[in-house]
Amino acid sequence: MKTNTEKFNHKIFERMIDKIYPSKEDFHKLINVKKRIKIYLGVDPTGPHLHLGHATNLLVLKSFQGFGHEIIFLIGDFTGRIGDPTDKLSPRQPLTKKMVENNLKTFKAQASKIISFKGKNAAKLRFNSEWHGKLKFEDILKIAEHLTVPQMIARGMFQERLKNGKTISLSEFLYPLMQGYDSVVMDVDAELGGTDQTFNMLVGRDLMKSLKQKEKCVITTKLLLNSKTGEKLMNKSTGGLINLDDSPKNMFGKLMAMDDDSIFVIAELCSMMPEKKIKELKNEKNPRDAKLKIAKEIVFLYHSKKEAEKACEEWIRVFSKHEMPEEKELAALDADSTIKVLKASGIKSNSEAMRLLSQGAVKVNEKVVKNPKEERKPGEKIQIGKKKFFKIK
Repeated sequence: MKTNTEKFNHKIFERMIDKIYPSKEDFHKLINVKKRIKIYLGVDPTGPHLHLGHATNLLVLKSFQGFGHEIIFLIGDFTGRIGDPTDKLSPRQPLTKKMVENNLKTFKAQASKIISFKGKNAAKLRFNSEWHGKLKFEDILKIAEHLTVPQMIARGMFQERLKNGKTISLSEFLYPLMQGYDSVVMDVDAELGGTDQTFNMLVGRDLMKSLKQKEKCVITTKLLLNSKTGEKLMNKSTGGLINLDDSPKNMFGKLMAMDDDSIFVIAELCSMMPEKKIKELKNEKNPRDAKLKIAKEIVFLYHSKKEAEKACEEWIRVFSKHEMPEEKELAALDADSTIKVLKASGIKSNSEAMRLLSQGAVKVNEKVVKNPKEERKPGEKIQIGKKKFFKIK
């Protein structure tokens, strides 16, 4: 029979983990002594979607749940209004309570694609407004006594801002304090988060030592990064998000649009594919074949096998064989001329629209059109470039 420590050596989850504080050995000792630990993942609802960038943490959290540990999915509905300064070289725009409430409406349903809120060892759902909303200013001052200004100002992005003469709001300065206090209130044994959250999670570890005289382990997971640029693959600011609640078709299409190197990062950190299988796919002669298999695996994991097969077949039919999608899949546009069709499709400038027309990139019922003033009729099927398909209302 495997020990708890041996279970956590599973390669699939090990490849997702970057570092454990204070050490891997201390963490394994904690598990073997306590048998059942309490571990949490916190997510601020700064947008309405969880995405593949969250999936890595949720998959690791799921492994803890499967091994019988108590897991908590914490929604930072209070801290989300402050705004996490992590990696931000200028202050975030604060969110209102209403905006945060709207963003988190489907968080539980999205997280349920990976972790379970039902059954014998159901995940617990918490909101940090439960305690932060009740704190008085005197309480915050008492918590703040346990941290120092040099400790907080040491953050890399704060140093960068000061060097560039940019401001740091006091609320941003206090953000790690408030996030760290979550650990104290829930009296956890461990916290899970991306490497970009290391500072915030370690502040929580310091507070646990000061306020609870208890060690808290911190597990950091690898970020989804472009191997060539080092930039995040899932970034709200720059777009390109693959959301957990994307339709199977959209999820599959977004995955196929990724560059060849990035798709393997997704396979390693967002799927349960064995290492051996990923290695075989990296050696595929045709990179497209590897991408198809990975995209199908991802859609299968977050939707179903049937939907993954259907999305794959549709993608091949439309983008490989250059056939028009089924009519029910087409978005409808209300426009009575070709130029209005292009504008309604999201093309903002006349020059871009004219360029597409002159290059023969616009088709109506599979025939190239170049006249911007040509009348359009209800029921006509429009193709713009290789990937955009519409119908006229």
